Parts: sequence; C-alpha cells; structure tokens
Amino acid sequence: MGARPGTGPALLAGAVEAALVAAGVERSRVSVVATLDRRAAEPGMRVLAGSFGWRLAAFSATELAGAAAGHDLAAVSGRVAAAVGTPSVAEAAALLAAGAQASLLLPKRIVDGVTVAIAGPAGS
Repeated sequence: MGARPGTGPALLAGAVEAALVAAGVERSRVSVVATLDRRAAEPGMRVLAGSFGWRLAAFSATELAGAAAGHDLAAVSGRVAAAVGTPSVAEAAALLAAGAQASLLLPKRIVDGVTVAIAGPAGS
C-alpha cells in the first residue's frame, strides 16, 4: 500500500475495501498490510492495520526496489522512485509480504490517492 504522508485511516480503509471488492478477496483472507517503512510509522497506517486486525509489515526503499526488479513489474513509476527511492511501493510491498512464491492477485489500483495492490500465493 502506498499513500501520501499524513493520509488518514478512513481514506486508507476505503481504498483497501475498494481493492478487495475489485479483486474478489474477502477481508478475512488478508493478514498483513505492507508498505514503505516511512509510511508504516504513520498513525493512519497503524490505525488501519489495528482496526482490521492485520500485521503491519514495513519495507525499506531498497527492499521494495529489489522486489520490483525481481518481479519485473509493469506498474513502476519514475516519479515515485524520485520521491521515495523505489519505483514501486504497493505491488512490491504486497509481493514481499506474501512470500517467495507470491503473485499479484490485483495489480496496483489508485483510489482517492491511495495505491493498493493485493498479492498471495501463486495460483490462489
């Protein structure tokens, strides 16, 4: 998940809910929300994770950039890379949190300025 600094939990939750509906994934199947380490430190992200009962996973820009390169993601952004040091936040974070055999169930979607991607075990 990617968002601008200071994004509140209600906006984050709305984007997550929209992404889950788009992917046909029930909230109960999700156990973690993953993002850039700087965003994980923000209150909105911590409140979101707590209210959904999910673990909050934080990854450095270097880890996210490595995942983006390792998965040859199509949805990369030079603007995001310049701003935070990685060309992918949402997709790369989702893949890292889902594990080594993960694939994208929902490529990045932007809802009200919040970027959400969903990953899970390959074939799920």
